[in-house]
Amino acid sequence: MVPLYMLLGLLLLLPCPSSANDTLTAGQVLALGDKLVSRNGKFALGFFQPAATATASTITSKFTGITSPAANWYLGIWFNQIPVCTTVWVANRDDPIADDPSLNLTTHLKIASDGNLVIVHDNNVIWSAHTANSNRTRRTSINTTITSAVLMNTGNLVLASSSDQVLWLWESFDYPTDVVLPDAKFGWNKVTGLNRMAISKKSIVDPGSGSYSVELQTNGNGIILKRRQGSLVYRTYASESSSILKLMPRIQKILGLVPLAKGVVIPHHVNNTKEEYYKYTSSNESSSSFLSLDISGQIKLNIWSQDERSWQAVLSDPVDVCTPPATCGPFTVCNGNAQPSCDCMESFSKKSPRHWEFGDRSQGCTRDSPLYCTSNKNTTSSTDMFRPIARVSLPYDPQSTNIGTTRSKCEEACLTSCSCTAYSYNNSICSVWHGKLLGVNLKDVIESTSEDTLYLRLAAKDEAILPKDKRKPNVGLVTAATVSSFVLLMLMLVLVIWRSKLRWCGSPLYRNQGATGIIAFRYTDLAHATKNFSEKLGTGGFGSVYKGVLSDSTTIAVKRLDGTRQGEKQFRAEVSSIGLIHHVNLVKLIGFCSQGDNRLLVYEHMPNGSLDGHLFKSNGVVLNWDTRYQIVLGIARGISYLHQSCCECIIHCDIKPENILLDASFFPKVADFGMATFVGRNFSRVLTTFRGTVGYLAPEWLSGVAVTAKVDVYSFGMVLFEIISGRRNLPEEHIDSNDHVEYFPTLVINKLHGGDMQSLVDPRLHDDFDEEQVERVSKVALWCIQDNEYDRPTMSEVVRVLEGLQEIDMLPMPRLLAAITKRSNSTSV
Repeated sequence: MVPLYMLLGLLLLLPCPSSANDTLTAGQVLALGDKLVSRNGKFALGFFQPAATATASTITSKFTGITSPAANWYLGIWFNQIPVCTTVWVANRDDPIADDPSLNLTTHLKIASDGNLVIVHDNNVIWSAHTANSNRTRRTSINTTITSAVLMNTGNLVLASSSDQVLWLWESFDYPTDVVLPDAKFGWNKVTGLNRMAISKKSIVDPGSGSYSVELQTNGNGIILKRRQGSLVYRTYASESSSILKLMPRIQKILGLVPLAKGVVIPHHVNNTKEEYYKYTSSNESSSSFLSLDISGQIKLNIWSQDERSWQAVLSDPVDVCTPPATCGPFTVCNGNAQPSCDCMESFSKKSPRHWEFGDRSQGCTRDSPLYCTSNKNTTSSTDMFRPIARVSLPYDPQSTNIGTTRSKCEEACLTSCSCTAYSYNNSICSVWHGKLLGVNLKDVIESTSEDTLYLRLAAKDEAILPKDKRKPNVGLVTAATVSSFVLLMLMLVLVIWRSKLRWCGSPLYRNQGATGIIAFRYTDLAHATKNFSEKLGTGGFGSVYKGVLSDSTTIAVKRLDGTRQGEKQFRAEVSSIGLIHHVNLVKLIGFCSQGDNRLLVYEHMPNGSLDGHLFKSNGVVLNWDTRYQIVLGIARGISYLHQSCCECIIHCDIKPENILLDASFFPKVADFGMATFVGRNFSRVLTTFRGTVGYLAPEWLSGVAVTAKVDVYSFGMVLFEIISGRRNLPEEHIDSNDHVEYFPTLVINKLHGGDMQSLVDPRLHDDFDEEQVERVSKVALWCIQDNEYDRPTMSEVVRVLEGLQEIDMLPMPRLLAAITKRSNSTSV
């Protein structure tokens, strides 16, 4: 089956329908194929069919075997000059017009005799603007004559009066669907009671009202995101009058970290006696952007990238796609670190694969085998079994029972009810669920300390797939299987080594791309690409890095590893770690070569080199504070991905400025995985050899204990101090025999308590920085370098703090810093 992103590409790249004037007057009609275009050419109004109809129907059927949805017609507004057809408003979203050969003769938009803007189909009105009920405050007379509908440059469709073209009696901005455009108000009119609510669409091919809504509460308690079925609120944004974290400062902080959003998105909040609303404006009229409530229940800020020729979601909230309730539908498990994030529970299958392909997972999954249960007045019998699903958030709407005083009794209580589908027993509390299971989310093993286990009820024939001897393994069988597997693995390893000596780089493997996407290069190809390794970019502990250009003009960086033993060790570490993962904040491994004694790694080229060159060297570019904060956040996201989002937790073990590379836009990427080590998801620690760089080593390295991912957190904290100050973190850096520089981390803790942040920042910035951000980064750095690893945050917590989603208090001075401070004070005396 074609991957979903390819399918979306086929669908969304279809052009929208192609009169072109911005006004529809009384007596005129807008038929299929006609459109209104705003004066600036940015927006168009007309009838359209969502993607996956007409020509796309043939394409998707041919390549995926998926039956295309029925071809329906809608009246909507879309971006007129963007090749990706993107609708921003739909009139008849819940009243589609079925496709018909005579449709163009019977369907049109017009201004009716009563002044309403209406869609007429087969002489029936299927949609109306209902101006008589709109209660517009601008309306001065109930008998005002509407003579025109105008599509404004903002994408707002308005009904104008004959006597006053500025008098709008109705506007589409008052009735959003799932999108809010720049200059559109999101909020409520205190005089008329009009409240502008956005509702997600059902799928990418069905703009009808979906599962989630967002609205400003009229009681002054802020904005709420909720699931429409059951009105379950899952996100609340505090009002601006609240004493807790406010929405506007938070938005401004986040947008300040997104280069693509600068100048494009300027948020506003208005609250007076007549109305309260949020909106955003743009200082760049040529830009295109919109806020949307996604199918999955996330609010996303989308900005058009001309370079990428696609929409870029620069902000998404909630960040975790599993936060919205029941986003995957019944009998599913949501995993925010997986792609795709939704999957069926074991022994369940997608109820409607076609709907899943187009983003509509509301139907969820259905059982492969029906449960067996019979009941009469006296007894209930069942042959069903239970399968545990560990470390999950438990489903919604549990029912507690006093019968289940032990786990076995809790299981029995569920089994004796034919409607019971699952149970859980934790802390002596028995919970059971009846009917559909919603909201089962997989928890990250490292993040979660919860031991919640859901016991899913399955038919005996499904449970039989998992043999009893697998659930309670026989020691002899396990031992035999382990020995056999080891022998088989060794044989495979011998075969691989033997084959690699004969063929790996000796045959023309350039551009021979394996399943992982990594290319096996010949040594001669890399020698030619680097002009015989003539342009050196830098030298590291395990070799040198050279600049090269491939035959397709791709610029690369080639690391040539020195030393047979250590080079081979780093080579294997890099290929087995960074070669198998992909993230925007991790350097991309393009390929490798292992020919004879040569060990080479081929990376994407990073034009601005490593971070240390700009922080500590006089010939480097002085990074402004906005760039530094972007780098801090990017590094944090990259490390968080290594720790929490890979199949195995990857500990980098050598986080330092030399291993942070910067692309042409100074976007950071974590590099050099030669010291990386893996921690299985069933463990939290790994015993490994001492590794890392002096000045960035966590205290536990020196104790010889098994380490955790918190060693990277410590190193990251030390790097933060260097980014703030622009100088190395050396305990004592003697300038001459009578002077010395105070250890910077101790200086930070003293200045934080004294409220003097200005003296901490790199003097080359000339006091041009955000003091609040500097304080935030300083506090994070101190949190990261706590002596006890349990007192340090996880990297996902660090990301949330840096994004402004979580507050942080003043941290105590680590004991090591206190000792250094005491020694420094005694020396100065």
